[in-house]
Amino acid sequence: MKHALLAIALVALLPACQGGDPQAAAQAAAAQAAAQERAAEDMARQFDDAVAAQNWHLAKGLGDVLLMDHPASAAAARIKPRLEEIRAKAEAEAQQRRLAALWSYGEEPVKGGTQLSAAIYSQEPVDTDGGGAHPVRLIFRDHPDWGRSAYLVLEAGDFDCYGGCRLKVTADGKTHALPGSRPRTDEAIAMFIDDHKALWKLAKASKQLSIEFPTKGVGRKTVDFEVGGLDARKLPKWN
Repeated sequence: MKHALLAIALVALLPACQGGDPQAAAQAAAAQAAAQERAAEDMARQFDDAVAAQNWHLAKGLGDVLLMDHPASAAAARIKPRLEEIRAKAEAEAQQRRLAALWSYGEEPVKGGTQLSAAIYSQEPVDTDGGGAHPVRLIFRDHPDWGRSAYLVLEAGDFDCYGGCRLKVTADGKTHALPGSRPRTDEAIAMFIDDHKALWKLAKASKQLSIEFPTKGVGRKTVDFEVGGLDARKLPKWN
């Protein structure tokens, strides 16, 4: 701030100096340039501190402002070769935060202990009953009595998997066949992915997960999940 005020003051004095004393004008211009360089160096030091702390969002912001406000400075020339990498890291960090926010985690007291869960909604809603698109939810659950399970939940329609079915699961472009089953209950429109261990491994290791399943009314449907933000530590027994 002090450097900025000094620069403003020097700019205000410059016309007067130019009108009367060329040497004074040159001195004022040199002082102004020096103040600008000091301001740029101060910002570059903040940039370096942010990089050292791996605060990529802050470093990107400081670098962008430095190049905008002091493009001809030595400090700008020094940080410019590093800025593209910093921008990429800031973007990746923001993307990871977005993916992590897609998951919700539950911790519920139940008979025998605590039930833990991790759940995520489908990337886009899907028409599972012919009446319009609805979100589909994927849930991983760890229950003290029932053990571990993975299942899909519909808001409308039903799964055509009461006698068991094969599910096409695609993880980052690689396709797998996993068994599924629909429990005979009306409490929820749910279908278990019986090989829950395999599905968990795919969810942990992938960015994109797609599951194709049969419905009773509208044939086979596919749901996509952006699973890259899963925090596996929330369900420790699964790992």
